[in-house]
Amino acid sequence: MSDAPARRLRQLGDVSVSQLRHVGEKRAAALESMGISNVFDLITIYPRRYIDRTRQVDLSDLSVGDEAAVFAEVTKVASRRTRQGKVMVEVTVSDDGESIKIVFFNQAWRERQLLVGVQALFFGKVGDYRGQRQMTNPVVDVIVGAAGDERDASKVGRVVAIYPASGKAGLTSWEMGGFIEESLRRAGPLFDPLSDVQREPLELVERTRAFWGIHLPEDLSEVAPARRRLAFDEFFRLQLILALRRRRLEESAAGIRHPMEVADLDVASGALVSREDSLVRRFLAEHRFSLTRAQRRVLEDVAGDMAGPLPMHRLLQGDVGSGKTLVAVTAMLGALDGKRQSVLMAPTEVLAEQHLVSLRRDLAGLVVADDAVLAGERGVSVQLLTGRVRAKERQAVLNGLASGSVDIVVGTHALLSDDLRFRSLGLIVIDEQHRFGVEQRSHLRDQGRERSDEGADPDLLVMTATPIPRTAAMVLFGDLDVSVLDELPAGRRPIDTTWAREDNEINACWQRVRDEVAAGRRAYVICPLVEGSDRVEATSAVEERTRLALHELRGLAVGLLHGQMKSGEKEDVMNQFRAGEIDVLVATVVIEVGVDVPEASVIVIEDAWRFGLAQLHQLRGRVGRSEFQSYCYLLGTPPNEDGEARLNALVASNDGFELADVDLAMRGEGTLLGARQQGRSDLRLAKLKEDEDLLVGAQQLAASMVEENDDSLAAMEDELRLFVDDDDATYLFKS
Repeated sequence: MSDAPARRLRQLGDVSVSQLRHVGEKRAAALESMGISNVFDLITIYPRRYIDRTRQVDLSDLSVGDEAAVFAEVTKVASRRTRQGKVMVEVTVSDDGESIKIVFFNQAWRERQLLVGVQALFFGKVGDYRGQRQMTNPVVDVIVGAAGDERDASKVGRVVAIYPASGKAGLTSWEMGGFIEESLRRAGPLFDPLSDVQREPLELVERTRAFWGIHLPEDLSEVAPARRRLAFDEFFRLQLILALRRRRLEESAAGIRHPMEVADLDVASGALVSREDSLVRRFLAEHRFSLTRAQRRVLEDVAGDMAGPLPMHRLLQGDVGSGKTLVAVTAMLGALDGKRQSVLMAPTEVLAEQHLVSLRRDLAGLVVADDAVLAGERGVSVQLLTGRVRAKERQAVLNGLASGSVDIVVGTHALLSDDLRFRSLGLIVIDEQHRFGVEQRSHLRDQGRERSDEGADPDLLVMTATPIPRTAAMVLFGDLDVSVLDELPAGRRPIDTTWAREDNEINACWQRVRDEVAAGRRAYVICPLVEGSDRVEATSAVEERTRLALHELRGLAVGLLHGQMKSGEKEDVMNQFRAGEIDVLVATVVIEVGVDVPEASVIVIEDAWRFGLAQLHQLRGRVGRSEFQSYCYLLGTPPNEDGEARLNALVASNDGFELADVDLAMRGEGTLLGARQQGRSDLRLAKLKEDEDLLVGAQQLAASMVEENDDSLAAMEDELRLFVDDDDATYLFKS
């Protein structure tokens, strides 16, 4: 390696791949199509596996079932078409008198690549065809060409990394490895922002050693320590960005101290209260349920935040039916005790309208002082702002928010529009919008400050009923404090979940629906599509509503609800369902989150395998919201093992947190982290489940580095500019 000064990753990000020796215009375009434009991009494309040529197997030692690397010379090559019309290239390779047949399907170019005389390494599994050993579609690395030219003799007898080749881009694993090796050799030593003292407790190797160990290991034993260090770096950069963002928020905060007392939480349902008591205390005393221990614990966190000098930034996780809304209402009343207004944002108009109904019901009878009215007091004012609110009504709500006569406004996330002004906004609650990224949360707080005459930062409470594994929450919500509701209200029963596969089980499902309706309760039937599709074989809500009304559920009132209906139609249908005028509601996932009809005791999910595990758990949570036993039926035959695994997992557990861990293990980080909306790339090496110790270590080191303004922070700021845009960098790194 070179004796040049240690090079920073940011410098590698400034070097175009076109500066590499063997990357011309065509290769540069091919790399660009893979998202690789500079040397940093290139060296963070990691091998998917390794061929250990130090343990190369002779042909004479190969047995059927072995997965091995063999080095041999091509002695015969031919191609033909199979009966199915596929191109099949047959290659015979030999070594010390032993030979084996290699077969390639749909790879006609192999006939031109593997000419007689070519020496190559073939890596694959040995099969049997008519009593003869054979490899099918192995990985091939040409070592010596037909003319005797050596590609890279130094790789013979070494561990060789295999990269994700791109057929579309026309780049082979061999070429990728060559580009990466050249990059590392020319880069020389890499600057390590972590000192020996910081690395040793976490058992991390030095950065240069890590990059060489993962791309060019001399022995396979070097790979695991290299991966550990680079995985830590991925976590560390994320946690450092979140810690810096949190520091900037605190530095620029104009917080509100709400008069919310923890002592007011210790009141039982039905206790005597007076007009002099706080709204929080009056509400909890008059509410039909007492707080669960989990709700009491979470509200203590919330009260501490709201009474403090800095704006609250808290995530509330709770399984379906755990009582998150009660926590949110209590927090909003805590704001109102200080004469400040609240916003409740919902992801859909259906849910927003439901929140309006439940808030007005729960807050009926509560009064607040208001000198603007004749009696000097009035009821708590809860209003709705969605796209379907008429212009005259909308203006009245806007006027009320500006004057302070509207206390709580409910709507979708488009609430904070340009024409909205608050007299004094104290709290923003986001319901079921766990996919908000940190930028959106920051923007929301800034909008709240700008739209409020008081000019202060409102507190922020983000709620989700989609439980998230602890490690994932540390990445997705590292800028928020986290509270967990892990207890259901008294009297709730686990939902009986059945995967109905046989005809008799399906018949029993529909009979259960009829029995529950006969007992005065209601049912949902969930379909994956609104209308039928020629391309997708899935049950459509429109067709299924008609079919069920004519057959299995004939005689029952069967309604229809889907996202393509007009807002007024959706509201009418939900009101009829709540009132019992509709017995069975056939719907799409528009009812996935938050819809609360306690009388609904059975849900049937058609083509259930088409839904993700978290979504299935959410859908199931539409029932089981009363003291009655509730039922969930899963219909449909999955086409693969993943679908079966999801349905079996749902049948086995009612615990959303347990299912979240199963979901993470099944899907991996990619899908989940796609919602993070922060940073240049998602995790490439780091695994949330397997690398929890690295994530915890990264979070602790990032927090201490930012809190102590450690000397190495300046070095990391330079590196972090690779992962944020210019505006974000200006915000995060201002002196």
